[in-house]
Amino acid sequence: MLQQIVHYSLHFLFPGVIAIIFYRKQWKTAWLIMIATMLVDLDHLLATPLFSADRCSINYHPLHSYYIFPVYGIMLFFKKTRILAIGLLLHMATDGLDCIWMKY
Repeated sequence: MLQQIVHYSLHFLFPGVIAIIFYRKQWKTAWLIMIATMLVDLDHLLATPLFSADRCSINYHPLHSYYIFPVYGIMLFFKKTRILAIGLLLHMATDGLDCIWMKY
């Protein structure tokens, strides 16, 4: 249960904290953009079986793969995609933490 609380807090609350700290004037918009990065989880629909509680999503799903991470990183360098990149990288870090948590 603690894992789920941490997971969803990092997916929804932590982006809000980042938005308030770094995008104070437009924090609501920044937060909504970062929350919208949850749509990256649509790639889970390509998995068979669709859900597996003991499966690590990092490097299993296409938009959660090591090959796409550099793209997310490059997006940080462009002002128009920076907030989106932060949301995607936070999402991957959260899912990566889940993978570590599963091992222990």
